[in-house]
Amino acid sequence: MSLLLMVHGKAILENEVAESIYIFIENGKIKELGPINNLPSHLSNVEKIDIPTNQNVVPGFIDVHIHGAAGADTMDATIDALETIAKTLPAEGTTSFLATTITQKHENIENALRNAAGYLKSHNTSGKADILGVHLEGPFINAKRAGAQPMEYIVTPDIELFKQWQELAEGNIKLVTVAPEVENGTNFISYLHENNVIASIGHSDAIYEEMEKAVQAGAKQVTHLFNGMRGIHHREPGVAGSALLFKELMVELIADGIHVVPEVMKLVINAKGTEGMILITDAMRAKCLKNGIYDLGGQDVSVADGKALLADGTLAGSILKMNDSLKNILEAADLSLSEAVQMASVNPAKQLNVYDRKGSISLGKDADLTILTNDYQVEMTFCRGELAFKKG
Repeated sequence: MSLLLMVHGKAILENEVAESIYIFIENGKIKELGPINNLPSHLSNVEKIDIPTNQNVVPGFIDVHIHGAAGADTMDATIDALETIAKTLPAEGTTSFLATTITQKHENIENALRNAAGYLKSHNTSGKADILGVHLEGPFINAKRAGAQPMEYIVTPDIELFKQWQELAEGNIKLVTVAPEVENGTNFISYLHENNVIASIGHSDAIYEEMEKAVQAGAKQVTHLFNGMRGIHHREPGVAGSALLFKELMVELIADGIHVVPEVMKLVINAKGTEGMILITDAMRAKCLKNGIYDLGGQDVSVADGKALLADGTLAGSILKMNDSLKNILEAADLSLSEAVQMASVNPAKQLNVYDRKGSISLGKDADLTILTNDYQVEMTFCRGELAFKKG
């Protein structure tokens, strides 16, 4: 399949913002790109899509922490559920994601892992968001910082159990949220690091000293910064303060203005820079649906006014969309679109070690492209070269 995008607006490329370029896509990859004025004659008969001057072409967003959308959840453990999520996300500009689990009975987690492995083998085709693997959020966390993770299923980090789960997932667990301060936490992080799985510190009550040991053991990320963790105190940096201090740690941020207010978004950018942050949604199945009661990990979540809450008022994931996340952080910190794209596309691709094929508009990479208006509404999304969403 061949396709030619004539970009009259802006394109956020790897090292520049370009205007008036063409992007030639063949077999799902970016085959050629250059100034429109230099369009080669051999492309004159290819199917063309004109992108207007008031629109921006950016690399598709990568959501490394999302549980569900449009009524479906990773824990449903069905092909249909993952298919629903994969087909829904391009409407918000997301072209790749990690299917994220939650603390639950071992049997339920195992079913979700088996299902994800099966999906990746036979259903992860182009024209919808690409599942890059699994984010195991829990159960290896601290009950004191459980948040919306069901308390009764939390267990001590267990290398043997993880090995079994990784086998069931056929090697597709790419990221694990873990509390380093609990028994065996640091050893578990070392094991993940040695086996090329990202250890992300989250749902944790660690103090600075324990965070330092976790970083030395190979921890590389922090799960939804400020949420489900020991906060900053002026006599103890905690998880949140340490996350801002350690350059080795990439931080996830839910930029919805509810989990983290705009002033704190700006504080994080000042501390970490745009190179040290990943925008995530942590969305649950209620995303794209109306207000009501929805399930998350076997718990009722009430969704109203943009908030998802457990009965006791605990925040339970979000209904945030990635393009809104971009808009919120751009407005909070007065950033450029390129800087926002760094956090939504480039950093997650580098963190997941897929930057050779994802995360930027560059020759030879997957044609994962999002077309945004100047107010960050998604007009079109291409997933591996195929139109996956068109507004209206």
